[in-house]
Amino acid sequence: MAERTRNRSLTATRTLAGITLLLIGGIHYQQYHYAFYSAIPTIGPLFLLNFIGGTALGLFLLAPGKSRLGRLGNPLEQLTALAGIGLAVSGAAALVISENTPLFGFMEHGYRFVIVLTLASEAVAVVLLTLFLVLARSRAHGRGAAPTQNPSAGRPAREPINQRPGTPTAER
Repeated sequence: MAERTRNRSLTATRTLAGITLLLIGGIHYQQYHYAFYSAIPTIGPLFLLNFIGGTALGLFLLAPGKSRLGRLGNPLEQLTALAGIGLAVSGAAALVISENTPLFGFMEHGYRFVIVLTLASEAVAVVLLTLFLVLARSRAHGRGAAPTQNPSAGRPAREPINQRPGTPTAER
């Protein structure tokens, strides 16, 4: 029962994180294409890269059939989650910097709805992806550990330890 709950939590967290990364990618595409950030040197291509990265990472987390990758499936998901955290943190940092000082010659003015939505979605993505990593690691450690009740189980039998000096040990 606990394993089923853990699997459901892992799936839900991965799915929500993937959707959040798609949202981040979609916001950056909207700003790139419809808010004409594409015309801004350096910032425009960075918005396009953020769109591509968020979309690719989000789709990978949402894609079914990673079990066909065998042992590579879980490490690839975890690497994707780490990349998603990097994408979200770097996007939020760049946005906060551009609100206070020019970044590559560009400066944002005011916290419009799209900026608040971006910051919120990047914060949620970091939380969900971190939670996903924690759950994935605990699941990996839970599967690999063999339960033992007796700490000396599996050890070879030894001669009894003589606790009192000068006392001979009993022969078998």
